[in-house]
Amino acid sequence: MAYKIDKDTCTACGTCIDECPVEAIHEGEVYSIDPDVCTECGSCADVCPVEAISPE
Repeated sequence: MAYKIDKDTCTACGTCIDECPVEAIHEGEVYSIDPDVCTECGSCADVCPVEAISPE
């Protein structure tokens, strides 16, 4: 089960993108996680300051 970013909560601060060891997070107006690349490590969710990332 990959992680997902809540588009209503994400502030696109960039904190999570540097934490992803497999570069599954993509920039945009709000960020997105590629479920085919995500290894479910949870590093992104651990550092998100607004708790916008959770398991699907």
